[in-house]
Amino acid sequence: MAGAKETPRQKLIALMYLVFITMLALNVSKEVLDGFGQMFKKIASANDRVDQSNDIYYNKIEVNAKEKEGKWIDNNRIAIEIKKEADEFYNEIQAIKDRITEKQRVDDPDLVEYSRMDKGEQLDLVFFDANGLSEEGTKFIEMIRSYKGHVIQVFASKFPRYTELVEERFNTGDLEDMVVTRDGTKQTWLQANYEGFPLISSLAKLTMMQNDIRLTESDVLNALLGKELEIESKVNTSNYITLLKADKGAYYQGEKFDGSVVLGRKGGAQNPNSVELTLDGRKLTEDEYEKIPGGVKLNISSGRPGDRKIEGNLVFLNEGEESKIPVSQSFAVIAKPNSAVISADKMNVVYRGVENPMTISIPGIADNKIRVSAPGLRKTRGSKYNMSPGKGREVAIRASATLPDGQSINTVTKFRIKNLPRPNASFLNTTLRVALPKSSVLNGRVGAVMEDFDFDLTLKTISFRIKVPGSPTIKCDGTRMCDRAKKALARARSGQEISIFDLEVQNPKNPSYKFKRTSPVIVVIN
Repeated sequence: MAGAKETPRQKLIALMYLVFITMLALNVSKEVLDGFGQMFKKIASANDRVDQSNDIYYNKIEVNAKEKEGKWIDNNRIAIEIKKEADEFYNEIQAIKDRITEKQRVDDPDLVEYSRMDKGEQLDLVFFDANGLSEEGTKFIEMIRSYKGHVIQVFASKFPRYTELVEERFNTGDLEDMVVTRDGTKQTWLQANYEGFPLISSLAKLTMMQNDIRLTESDVLNALLGKELEIESKVNTSNYITLLKADKGAYYQGEKFDGSVVLGRKGGAQNPNSVELTLDGRKLTEDEYEKIPGGVKLNISSGRPGDRKIEGNLVFLNEGEESKIPVSQSFAVIAKPNSAVISADKMNVVYRGVENPMTISIPGIADNKIRVSAPGLRKTRGSKYNMSPGKGREVAIRASATLPDGQSINTVTKFRIKNLPRPNASFLNTTLRVALPKSSVLNGRVGAVMEDFDFDLTLKTISFRIKVPGSPTIKCDGTRMCDRAKKALARARSGQEISIFDLEVQNPKNPSYKFKRTSPVIVVIN
């Protein structure tokens, strides 16, 4: 019956049931932790085996470079660069693992008591803070992207079939991208993968990233040691034609042409039975290609400037069985020049206290092959950068690259550094002067805005001062009138001018920046 009191026996049964459910939850949690622990140990053991195998490959390439020279000298150079990058990245991750397990290893030096590793605050304190990603968390993301970019630059550019694999292994998304979790919330990649997870789970994930590093090394070494496919000595020359294959669509004047002449099948080749191709994700229609022996001839518009991607499959039927030949090709479209480039030399300005978006590129050079450096400069993606200048009155940005013929390009551009302009105090979103009834003044909000400023900057008001005629100056915290200010305003008469000034404001994205004193706003009592 509703409202009836429980007997002592009923209360005891309910308590026992609660304890039973809790014990079940603890058992499940222990099993999950043990599962992560077993995975952690197995991956760590696999890392040791791959590491030993890689050492053998490194030694073999080094011996070939000394004894055979030729291409092996360049292969050895690539191997040395990859090993240096891999070891630095691997050791940085190991340092993080050692740091977050320091307390655990006091009583559990071998890290085998997985049930005790159910809390995640050790790694949370490293990667995150009250504003989201900590400085170390941001550094960790940049370290992943730096390693990925260098591997692609040094290795995958020579063996392009590995680019997608490297991208997939070390994909962290863009800085502004958010990951949608199971409960529908949006988080950064680092938060979605590490924040709030048990210690043993994070250890397993970090160890898996170390495994990806060692496997990437192994891919590099196997490619450098691999043999090219051999063509049978007896070839029916009437069945083959020669094709010219170039790594890019255009070359600089005087540059060495490094294209290849390869064999293509001619006699006996059949037309594709069907075509499944897309151009930048859009499916090609039948009037945009023609089936020819061994392939298709395209009839498509070159379209807008930029890199265009052709992907999909050519489908062949052989004795009733369907075979799909994958297609993944790209070509570049360059815009015709139709205007001059005009810039105001005196307007090279960046502002201190905010992230200044910049685009840095060198025509004809891929973004990942351009080296850009400057204090406070951070790459976001592609040719996009953010500049957060520090002290001083000027910052120099250096962009450099090496052309395929070995010629170097070095450009230094200087930018003046200026402080942010003075914010204007506002009341009910109005600056300078506003007339309001006393009731609106008592309940209104104080704020600060950056008028006629190119950056979309939202300021947070920490405190302000208010002067009511006949009362001393009063300081209020936040954006609302404090009790003392309300009492003073209650005595104000119609026509009197209330001054709101000396606001303390912050940029939430850069709380340490100190703004100039805000200009006041005058409120006239109606």
